[in-house]
Amino acid sequence: MKRNLFAVTAILASALAAGCTSYRPAPPAFHKALSQPYMLGAGDRVRVTVFEQDGLTNTYSVDQAGYISVPLVGQVPARGRTAQQLEKDIANKLRGGYIRDPDVAVEVDRYRPIFVMGEVGAAGQYSYLPGLTAQKAIATAGGFTPRAQQTDVDITRDINGKVMTGRVVTSDPLLPGDTVYVRERLF
Repeated sequence: MKRNLFAVTAILASALAAGCTSYRPAPPAFHKALSQPYMLGAGDRVRVTVFEQDGLTNTYSVDQAGYISVPLVGQVPARGRTAQQLEKDIANKLRGGYIRDPDVAVEVDRYRPIFVMGEVGAAGQYSYLPGLTAQKAIATAGGFTPRAQQTDVDITRDINGKVMTGRVVTSDPLLPGDTVYVRERLF
């Protein structure tokens, strides 16, 4: 009987230890991305102003392929570029036979959405606003359910084309396009 109890205890201990090995703290690149310049991506909307050219000044959405379509110059790659890099690209294309010395400004008009899943009141897609934390996103999604693990969450983030998931405290800031997953607590 003691031998069977020992075997069961050993199996339960190893299963519990195996469950703990799924914990993955956020990799260093995960937090480093917070201090990097914002890179545009599909779903963002940018406001392009070409001074003294009202016909070219407009709001453009970054399509799924990562481009915006600007009159006169056509498709301009935007994914993985900062607003300043996009300004230079558009100005260079306009300079190539359309406008002698274009003065272009680009600003993010609307960021791509974030997603909140798991043990929240209303899982789904929500608008990103600068300064958004995981806790504020969860509050927007209806708050925690009674079964929710409330101390930390898993965030999935695209960093330079590589998707990473890390476990962070709820006060951590989010980036546009992040997915927040609230786990169910064990007890």
